[in-house]
Order: sequence, then C-alpha cells, then structure tokens
Amino acid sequence: MLLTEGSLIRMQDPPDQRSFYIDLGYGFEPFTTLESAQRLRKQNPNLPVLGVEIDPERVAMGKPFEDENTFFRLGGFNLPLQQGESARLIRAFNVLRQYEESEWAAPIEQLGQQMIPGGMLLEGTSNPYGSVWTANVIRRSAIPPYPVIREGFLFSTNFHTGFEPDLFQPVLTKNYIHRMVPGEEIYSFMERWKAACRNQAPMRSFGLRSLFVASAKELRNAGYKIDLRPQLLRRGYLYWRFA
Repeated sequence: MLLTEGSLIRMQDPPDQRSFYIDLGYGFEPFTTLESAQRLRKQNPNLPVLGVEIDPERVAMGKPFEDENTFFRLGGFNLPLQQGESARLIRAFNVLRQYEESEWAAPIEQLGQQMIPGGMLLEGTSNPYGSVWTANVIRRSAIPPYPVIREGFLFSTNFHTGFEPDLFQPVLTKNYIHRMVPGEEIYSFMERWKAACRNQAPMRSFGLRSLFVASAKELRNAGYKIDLRPQLLRRGYLYWRFA
C-alpha cells in the first residue's frame, strides 16, 4: 500500500467525512492494526485507522490503544461504520480462507461497496509468519456507476524461506486454492512461472531476487500483464494485473 496507494493514504477527508484504513479480522491481539497504522502514518500522520473483529474479546484487547484517529469496533463484512464514515483501504487477511469457495464473491462485493470510489481492498492469505502470501487486489472503480472489480493478483515473499513458485500454492486465496488443476487460469499461470524460473535458472547465481525479477520479465514477455516496477519486484512483490 505504501508503494502503490500513496494518493489514497495521503487523501484528506472533507470536514464532515472520515474514510478509514480498515484492518478486518486482525486476530487475537491488535498488532497488525497498530503496525499498519504506524507505517501508513509516515505518509499521512492523521490517517483514520479502524480495526474490526467479530469476537468481542478481541475488540476489547484493542480498546486500550484507541486515540483520536485509531478505533477498534465489533463487526464483520458489514463494516461497523457510522454516519459520514467509509473505507479508503481495507486489509482482510486469512479471513475468507475458512469459507467455501462459493461464498467468496458476496463478501468481496459487500466490502467493495463500502469503499469510496477508487478505494482498494487487499484480500489475502499468508503463512503463519506473514513471510509468504498472496492477495486479490480489489478496486472500487472511480468511474460511475462505481463497480467493484478484480484489479489483479499479488504474490509476496521476503525470500527468507527461499523462492520457487510452488512456495505460493499453500497460501493461494480461497478463489484459487482449489483450482490448481489443468484448464484453470491459475494453474496455467503457475506452470508458466515455473517454466520461466527453469529458463532463468542461471540468474540464481546472482541471488533469489535476481531470479524473481528475471522470471517476472519472462512472464511479461509471455503475455501476462506483470507490473515490472523495480520498487515492487526487488521487494518480492509480483503483481499480475487484470485491469
């Protein structure tokens, strides 16, 4: 978000409005909400931040950390927003993984409709340490009638556990995790990425980041809309754009 959503982060709300960065389903303790707030406020010190949990005990754990711009509330996909409030950015990690695939689309649409036009939802799944994850990038269009669209799919690794495309398969999001079979879009993409890594194997001698970047460029040459900005690739973000 810091690398790509600066305009949303820095946006100033009108006097009678408040648009939040929302951490949906932050877990037993509010660490991800507070850490996100600390980082995002490097770009906007007054950014409103809201942590949302469906468990009252978890909400209670966050309450001592509230201030004039940081809040913790009880809620779910129907976000606990008050009059004049909306979402500009939503992080929802390891929330929809427990649902059936057929149940995935409705919450995505519901969350998207609660964002401001141009707002972004990052809906993902990670390993227990957050070092490897994937996420759907969902955008509410800034153009009327403001539809909710899948803008792309993001893969992330910090390289601490190595790098191979297979590393991401266990953390594929709910809409993809059961579709790693021939004939499916995600299967074809992953197979092509594996081939790109084999083709670019000599780059491994320059380090895993170099292999990662080289494989991304080969995917782009193969026709996939891969974002080749160095500030993303060198940090282990491969962004496959759809729109």
